[in-house]
Amino acid sequence: MPEPYGFILHAHTKPDKTEAFEALFLAYIEHSRAEPGCIEYHMLRDAQDPNLFIFFEVWTSAEAFAAHTALPHMQDFHKQRMSYLSQDFVITPIKMLSPASATSIRVSEAPAVAVELARRSADPT
Repeated sequence: MPEPYGFILHAHTKPDKTEAFEALFLAYIEHSRAEPGCIEYHMLRDAQDPNLFIFFEVWTSAEAFAAHTALPHMQDFHKQRMSYLSQDFVITPIKMLSPASATSIRVSEAPAVAVELARRSADPT
């Protein structure tokens, strides 16, 4: 069985491209999480630097991640990334020491799942 492939990526955006970068990648999250091999995919923003985005990704293997990066929209972004970024990505490889916390729940399903969990906790029968 292949070893999971994970990393933390820092993306420093140009101030005038921050909103466009955020919108672009927020649109990718649900699709990326639905890809075969995606274990964790999170987009975060630094609390003190609004131009710094941090991605936490874990894939079932380096091959699964390679399939993700080979998708046309990812190839297109990679070619034009420096129009959004003030410096190239800073990528730190990681190894998972604890089990993944992600579930198979899609972002669009989260409100319904939250309502169901609240209902179950209120009425445990």
